[in-house]
Amino acid sequence: MDYTIVKKYFPEITENQLNQFQSLQPLYEDWNSKINVISRKDMDSFYEHHVLHSLAIAKYFTLLPGMKVMDVGTGGGFPGIPLAIMFPQTNFMLVDSIGKKIKVVQAVAESLGLTNVTAVQERVEKINDKFDVITSRGVTRLPEIAGWVGNKLRIHNDIEAGGILYLKGGDIDQELREVPKNWKRKSTSITKWFAEPFFVEKYVVHLY
Repeated sequence: MDYTIVKKYFPEITENQLNQFQSLQPLYEDWNSKINVISRKDMDSFYEHHVLHSLAIAKYFTLLPGMKVMDVGTGGGFPGIPLAIMFPQTNFMLVDSIGKKIKVVQAVAESLGLTNVTAVQERVEKINDKFDVITSRGVTRLPEIAGWVGNKLRIHNDIEAGGILYLKGGDIDQELREVPKNWKRKSTSITKWFAEPFFVEKYVVHLY
């Protein structure tokens, strides 16, 4: 499965965006040979497991021009980098505490010409800024992510304004029940948008 799967599900993307998506795998293969940021066996399914999975957030929520987004525990840049390609007028801060991962993110963003991405090596608790949307992919349990970053959202309790958009797999019902009561929550199965079996029991969870 190659980069054209992005065009299949997002036919509206521009030629430049398609070229950027096409460039992703060779860039990550090159960096992965130096710094292991993606499981090597996963590279065969790179566009499905990493790029398309990240873009489930784009199917669920439109990130508007000028919005500020923080991607927490970004690792090699997921979901932040694919979302930054998809929404070039939206500002992204990709945060990870591990320096070598941020080095890869910076290099990939620079190679792609993504001027809307800032990569920061820091613990998320030390980020003193407010964001419209906070994204993440499976870095911790849902109650913990709400506790970590809840005070960094610009607006709370408004489903259209943003919130935490979290990619999470497996049985999420118990975790959703444990999220503090002051959070509203919505989960959407990714199979609503993408037909591949990989996306069974994977969700976009919206806490707001």
